[in-house]
Amino acid sequence: MNLNTHIAALVRKARTNFYYAFVFLPKPKREAIFAAYAFSRHADDLVDDADSPKAAAQNLAALRDELHACYDGHPTQPITRNLQQTLQRFPIPKAHFLHLIDGVEMDLRKRRYATFEDLYAYCYRVASVIGLICIEIFGYRNPATRDYAVNLGVALQLTNILRDIGSDALQDRIYLPAEDLHRFGYSEEDLLACTYNPAFIDLMAFQCKRAWGYYAQARSHLAEEDRPGLFSAEIMGRIYAGLLRRIETVGYNVFDHAIRLSNLRKLWIALTIWLPGLPHRSAP
Repeated sequence: MNLNTHIAALVRKARTNFYYAFVFLPKPKREAIFAAYAFSRHADDLVDDADSPKAAAQNLAALRDELHACYDGHPTQPITRNLQQTLQRFPIPKAHFLHLIDGVEMDLRKRRYATFEDLYAYCYRVASVIGLICIEIFGYRNPATRDYAVNLGVALQLTNILRDIGSDALQDRIYLPAEDLHRFGYSEEDLLACTYNPAFIDLMAFQCKRAWGYYAQARSHLAEEDRPGLFSAEIMGRIYAGLLRRIETVGYNVFDHAIRLSNLRKLWIALTIWLPGLPHRSAP
């Protein structure tokens, strides 16, 4: 199995939401996306597989050095060698990948967020910069598309956070801002105990409304001239919007209900977005 095949399998196994969003891309763009995704997964794995927070921090420091080497033209690791090939065709700013590493590192030192402003900074680093990386590969002409990518990234990450509240609580992680917990009278102890009550419902309704606001902001910045080339981002947005609707449908009870879409549903979403725009797209 060559490296590109291995990376495609990694994406398919680890994040089927990503796979269905990107599978219809032309091969050069698809391989570029998978190369960028592999780098982000590698950063996560360096933290998840480390023996201690100190070791994880050292791993990320080494990854920063390797990223600089990649951009200087002499990467030493398979994943960054593959990324370098992508960069030859799609000149993605190095700052995006550095912000991504910074976001992964935040999980080493932060388990609570006092305000939404604090949480937004995290969402930007771990999700919005992924969007900014992707649009450099998809291609765009209107500068407003960068705002589209940033807002969509925040929307997706907020959806992730709401879906994973229970599993995060088991790891003593609370991403919902403390100011929001206080506002709705729902304590950290309640959340860590996965308590489903009226206060939690009100809290979640507020969080979902905020996430929908970012989906709406993303749509407002999507320029018509760039829409055909951004169908993968639109697929991703539609899939995650489906997850957010699922959260609402189960009365926000993410503790007792699985928040997922079937693979068939995700494929249907992908096809309904990809097929109508097919006549308007040109090959890379």
